[in-house]
Amino acid sequence: MVNYQQKASFLFTARDSAFLYRESGVDQDVSLAYPTLLVSFKDYASMSDAKATVHSEKRRAEQPANANAVLVLADGTVFWGHGVGLENDIVGEVCFNTSMTGYQEIITDPSYAGQIITFTFPHIGNVGTNLDDLERENAAAAGIIVKSDITAASNYRATQDFSCWLASAGLTGIAGVDTRNLTRRIRHFGAMNGIISFSNKKSFDIYELTIKAQKHPSLSGMDLASVVSTRELEKWSTGIWKFGSKVNDDGFENTERKDYHIVAIDYGAKRNILRNLAQLGAKITTVPSNLSADAILNLRPDGIFLSNGPGDPAATGKYAINVVKNLIKKNIPLFGICLGHQILALALDAKTKKMKLGHRGANHPVKNLITKKVEITSQNHGFEVVKESLKKNTEITHLSLFDNSIEGIRLKNKPVFSVQYHPEANPGPQDSKYLFSNFIKDIKKYAKKKRH
Repeated sequence: MVNYQQKASFLFTARDSAFLYRESGVDQDVSLAYPTLLVSFKDYASMSDAKATVHSEKRRAEQPANANAVLVLADGTVFWGHGVGLENDIVGEVCFNTSMTGYQEIITDPSYAGQIITFTFPHIGNVGTNLDDLERENAAAAGIIVKSDITAASNYRATQDFSCWLASAGLTGIAGVDTRNLTRRIRHFGAMNGIISFSNKKSFDIYELTIKAQKHPSLSGMDLASVVSTRELEKWSTGIWKFGSKVNDDGFENTERKDYHIVAIDYGAKRNILRNLAQLGAKITTVPSNLSADAILNLRPDGIFLSNGPGDPAATGKYAINVVKNLIKKNIPLFGICLGHQILALALDAKTKKMKLGHRGANHPVKNLITKKVEITSQNHGFEVVKESLKKNTEITHLSLFDNSIEGIRLKNKPVFSVQYHPEANPGPQDSKYLFSNFIKDIKKYAKKKRH
């Protein structure tokens, strides 16, 4: 346990905070809208399980007069700011996303369930929101952290101001945070729990908030896929959004062709994945994450899709992994994305593990080991497949050029493959959309064999 009064003074100006980081070997240019109370790297390293405690009265006195929100990390770091969205307390794992666009898609991506998203791009909310850019009907993220004030919407597609949309979606956030400072801290120590408290009463018990962040369960061992999954069978036929084409009133193409039937197991599926599959002529049925293999096969699929989703992939073992094992035996083409990729690996008797930071952003380079080409990809995952655990019948097809982690696998003797990243990214990049076409090619071959 750290004795903060003996160790140091922890209230820093922007200049002092920058100095702390430079002294710790991290080049940092800090610009704070609100002061940050933080622990030095040396002090944090001496803590036991980051169980930091600080005298709450001292911290309350350090609160800026205009701050009505605070972010408290489990290591005791405090960021003051002002609240956006719904006035509330929310807790989750704090991560960061480096995308410059697509904040509405990110927030409604079910893969972010249980997480508080730090946006590294400073101007979040300036294009407003609309109903077309939702990946699911409801917001998935626990909360958001942004640098700059949210401005009035400035985009012809906007139907609602971002701040108003956050409140209507039941989301809580904090603005005025030095997100570069926060991101650097996460990069050094890894993802950790945090809590955002937004109260117009401006009264905060920092000690109590710190304890809440520390006691909140880790994503390790947490099953969230079953929480966000659909509860019933649903049909999907809407194609992708196109500008200036013959489309529906909402901008999405009609997909009258239904050449093949794909059953999509919903662990938290993004709408744009389903749109891309429908665009290629598939009839899609989404099914609950816990549906049995026999029930899936009774739907007579030409292909099976394993969707993205949140939480620990190993925690789906009670209902998902054995189902996928049984489906693989039927030689039906199978394609997995993100959590679906990890569940496939587990079904092939490999292992997964939690990453220190995870990959979240729209600029991640991935090498395709088959074509030898580099793809710029969109990613959102905090777990990875353990390379050494793969069996001989499983081939690695893609690797991250950031950390050499596995980004894609396939079976050598079956039409079964998966990727860790998101080829459906909306908005882009779109370097990897060929994967949907490859899946359809496998389905065509299978359907032809089935007819003969």
